Amino acid sequence: MLYIKKQDYEKILAYCRKKLPEEACGLLGGRKYGRDCQVEEVFFLTNMDHSSEHFSMNPREQFTVQKKIRNRTMELVGNFHSHPDIPAVPSEEDQRLAWEREFRYLILSLSEKPELRAFVLEGKELIEEECIMKEIKS
Repeated sequence: MLYIKKQDYEKILAYCRKKLPEEACGLLGGRKYGRDCQVEEVFFLTNMDHSSEHFSMNPREQFTVQKKIRNRTMELVGNFHSHPDIPAVPSEEDQRLAWEREFRYLILSLSEKPELRAFVLEGKELIEEECIMKEIKS
């Protein structure tokens, strides 16, 4: 199960809307608790493809984010990208590029009502995982 703060979901949603019509992407820092995962921080990256159909994360930005995650004693627990005009279902390319077990792959669809779905790799297929949004009171 994946846990994400509602505020982090709202940041992802705002970023993905700002990047329309392109796909937006980023990385997720957090902590793993057995098979469960808590997102602690969201990092926004540049889609170097500038495409509405696929994305490639900027390698330099990825490296910088991974250093920040380590320095904050978190783990790289997943990534996210948007689907500007199709459902939040892994495309063939998404399936092909998924390689890390216990890694969370989040897809945010902006096609109608925004929908965030989380997936994990089981065998050679991305399988949907329950995603719980939590309200964090300050």
